[in-house]
Amino acid sequence: MEFIKKNGKGILLCFIISVICWLLGKQFPIIGGPVFAIIAGMIITLIMKDKTQFESGIKFTSKKILQYAVILLGFGLNLQVILQTGAQSLPIIVATISISLIIAYILCKVMHIPGKISTLVGVGSSICGGSAIAATAPVIDADDEEVAQAISVIFFFNVLAAVLFPAFGSWLGFDRTTGEAFGIFAGTAINDTSSVTAASSTWDSMYGLGSQTLDKAVTVKLTRTLAIIPITLVLAFIRTRKESGNGSEKVSLKQVFPFFILFFIGASVITTIATSIGVPASFFTPLKELSKFFIIMAMAAIGLNTNIVKLVKTGGKPIIMGLCCWIGITAVSLGMQHTLGIW
Repeated sequence: MEFIKKNGKGILLCFIISVICWLLGKQFPIIGGPVFAIIAGMIITLIMKDKTQFESGIKFTSKKILQYAVILLGFGLNLQVILQTGAQSLPIIVATISISLIIAYILCKVMHIPGKISTLVGVGSSICGGSAIAATAPVIDADDEEVAQAISVIFFFNVLAAVLFPAFGSWLGFDRTTGEAFGIFAGTAINDTSSVTAASSTWDSMYGLGSQTLDKAVTVKLTRTLAIIPITLVLAFIRTRKESGNGSEKVSLKQVFPFFILFFIGASVITTIATSIGVPASFFTPLKELSKFFIIMAMAAIGLNTNIVKLVKTGGKPIIMGLCCWIGITAVSLGMQHTLGIW
């Protein structure tokens, strides 16, 4: 009862916003529920001058429910399928993730962009957009405005990719009799699932390929999602070393270790074992949908804690970083596909 009394109003506010934004996301998938939610939260904050009674629940939603969303994301990962069909794209995935993180690191130093925003943009661009940002934010102790900044940058280039990449792929001369080449390109060069789905489905429609491109792109995208595991563990280790050595209050690895990632791995293992003994993959669909809804709830909470005026004023440099990461990932994906004889 004490938990409900303390957090209930804030959680309910986030829930109401999320239901509306989830429905909007279904109608406009190229934008997606999380983006609608974060924008709605920021607008409501401009109007609502006193959020005192909601603050505790909003904080719980932006931190804990965000972690629950990542855990449930694991139920969408069949490790056996990923190992069988995603192995082909693994070298490309490793290369694109590496180039994005290198670009983010260099621009962080050269352009004096805050380290946490740089990390979130680099990880979000290279792995899986909002999900990667959701997993990384608690590990590096990013605040809600930093998360909102990164999500905004990622969203902008997601929409561009979803709209432009099918025409770009056609201009480049990707094979139009099979969805393999463009599917791998979409799965490695576009970071958010909704935009990967939009671009690959468009390619299927353009050339009458059924769902060939979509199936390939989604499998590659899920393979990329597994990179959340090593990235968060490495970031936890780096943060421990950095904060223990700079004279600030000592932080142990146990304090910042992303234990929710262990549950994410456990969910993936459960899904893999269950499907291998005959449980249909559709059994886990409700949990995957709940994961998406929890991300929307968390984005609503983050929006409620974000000053949109400040966000706009400080947005220039992170957008340039996002652009550079996006161009780097696209170029490396195309170069690696050409080298490996896929395109």
